[in-house]
Amino acid sequence: MTNYLVVSVIGDDRPGTIDRLARAILDQNCNIEDSRMAVLGGSYAQFLLIAGKWNNLAKLESTLANLQDQLHLTITTRHTEPRTSDNDMFSYTVDVVALNQPGIVSKLTSFFASRGINIHDMSTHAYKAAHTSTPMFSVRMFIDVPSRLQISRLREDFLDLCDEDNLDGVMEPFKL
Repeated sequence: MTNYLVVSVIGDDRPGTIDRLARAILDQNCNIEDSRMAVLGGSYAQFLLIAGKWNNLAKLESTLANLQDQLHLTITTRHTEPRTSDNDMFSYTVDVVALNQPGIVSKLTSFFASRGINIHDMSTHAYKAAHTSTPMFSVRMFIDVPSRLQISRLREDFLDLCDEDNLDGVMEPFKL
C-alpha cells in the first residue's frame, strides 16, 4: 500500500540542496510524486509530495531531520492522503496582470472563496515592465469551479472585479 508525505523545505539558496534532498528520497525507496520549488529573495523554498511504503517514509523522516541540521534547513513533514477528484468540478485557469499594488491577492482569493471555489495552485510575481520599469504584478491560479455555478455569471462577476480594481484578467477552462 502506498502512503504519502508532504515535505516543506526552507533555507538559504545554495547549489546542491535540491540534489541532496532528491538523493535522500531515492535512497529510502520513496518517490517524488509532485513538487514545487522557488527562490524567494535569498531563500529557497520547496514543497514535495512523496510516495512510499510507511516504513520507508518513516526512515525518510529521520533522514530529513539529519539533513535539516547538516544543510541548515527548516524541514517539516505531514502525512496525507492522495487528492480525490470531484467529478462535480470544472478546472479553470485564472491569469491577472496589473500595476503592483497592495491587496490584489486578497481581493482575488476573497472573490473565489466567497463562491465556494477552491484554489488548488497559485503563483505570483512582482516585476518591472519592459521599457518603462513600471512596477507590475502577475497572478496565475488554477481553480476548481463547482458545476452548480453558472460559468457565464462567474466570468461576468470576475470581469467586473477586474474592471473595478484596474486588473487585466482572464478566466478560461484549463487546457493541458
